[in-house]
Amino acid sequence: MANKPVEIIQLAGDAGKYKGNLTPDNYLVRAFMAGLLIAVGAALATVCSTGTTVPGLKSLIAGSVFPVGLIAIVITGMSLFTGDTMLIPMAVFQKKSTWNKVLNAWFWVYVGNFIGSLFWAYLMYYGPFCKGGGLELTPFGQNAITIAEAKVLPYMAVGHAGLWSAFMKGIGCNLLVNLAILLALSSKNMVGKFFGIWFPIMAFVASGFEHCVANMYFIPAGIFLGADVTWGQFIYWNLIPVTIGNIVGGFIFIGAFYWYSFKKEYSTSFPT
Repeated sequence: MANKPVEIIQLAGDAGKYKGNLTPDNYLVRAFMAGLLIAVGAALATVCSTGTTVPGLKSLIAGSVFPVGLIAIVITGMSLFTGDTMLIPMAVFQKKSTWNKVLNAWFWVYVGNFIGSLFWAYLMYYGPFCKGGGLELTPFGQNAITIAEAKVLPYMAVGHAGLWSAFMKGIGCNLLVNLAILLALSSKNMVGKFFGIWFPIMAFVASGFEHCVANMYFIPAGIFLGADVTWGQFIYWNLIPVTIGNIVGGFIFIGAFYWYSFKKEYSTSFPT
């Protein structure tokens, strides 16, 4: 059984209303777990793609295993910044929340996601990516360095065009992430939610788009391991433009567009 499109929009607004009313401590706990879970998927993608030299196949492998994080987040009710760029504004569009609640949620969730991602990056640094507490890199650690450098250095090399590229990749990513969330809301059973999330997330990873929370793991993990990237370079050349692109992708291309598409049906079917 599946919900109708207009019912999906209502459910998204209800979820956004719920999320907008959480307290800062609850945001931080849920966001910490969400950041950690996205990092679990990112670390799994790093491990499973290690040793694969065919570019398309390597991307497909990484994309196939990465969705485990978002599946766990959606089903267990944790708070992910990229999803909240769509859900809470959707509640505002439906007059169920306020823009102040949007900004408050975005701030605390972003902070919590960053902390959770860093924790898992540190855990992987001292776990599967190194031998002897950082004295010797495993093949997985070498791949983690390669991934981190590939997410910063090419953008730096071309200057402002690199910032624009990161921004556009951020849009593409969060358009697909929030499409996955809507597809999860369309289903009334676990299997439907699983596949609704899996396909769009696989598509964004395999396509090479950029996710700010995943990069809160990918690039710090590489930095811990010795990647030729500084924290400042990570923030300026990747995190900032990707975050802005993710906001545009979720807030405008999914939140605003889908609400506008069904707003007349929504007001008729579910009068406020």
